[in-house]
Amino acid sequence: MTSSRPVRLLLADDEHLIRGALAALLSLEDDLTVVAEAASGPEALAMARAHTPDVAVLDLQMPGADGVKVATSLRTELPDCRVLIVTSHGRPGHLKRALAAGVRGFVPKTVSAQRLAEIIRTVHAGNRYVDPELAADAIASGDSPLTAREAEVLELAADGAPVAEIAERAALSPGTVRNYLSSAVSKLGTENRHAAVRLARERGWV
Repeated sequence: MTSSRPVRLLLADDEHLIRGALAALLSLEDDLTVVAEAASGPEALAMARAHTPDVAVLDLQMPGADGVKVATSLRTELPDCRVLIVTSHGRPGHLKRALAAGVRGFVPKTVSAQRLAEIIRTVHAGNRYVDPELAADAIASGDSPLTAREAEVLELAADGAPVAEIAERAALSPGTVRNYLSSAVSKLGTENRHAAVRLARERGWV
């Protein structure tokens, strides 16, 4: 039975064309209404605080903060807001991070607007939906060997920043950063931190 009040949606995607098309298509559904749009992680959080949507549909990779980080913040600040992540980077580690952050839905961008509307209703009702193919890949890939701190430092090293800069951004000493990087490289069995970043990204661990 359809609720008398439309489900209020926040759409966050840094690709304006995709976000606009999605907003237009979802607005055709009688029981769904788009109340806010955002083009970055910080903007998504600001819009969520301002409009208190029922469901936040987030792109996984956005400037400022990815969808999982936004979901983690929303879980604390707006626990009644369900989060659905839509991604073109459906790597196993991303799914595991998303589920750990309380995300209720995880689907590829190849999903049709009509199917997405159905999944939004499923998530809004308090149920969970994970794309079966992504779920199977996640089960097959195993868990990340990296600690949360190792993954964070490795991610900060992704753009080739020097150790001193990484240390400053992570609020750690340079020696500690070197230890984390060395440990990550060792655990992933790569020859250097650049290869470690590449492998960890392929697996969705950072």
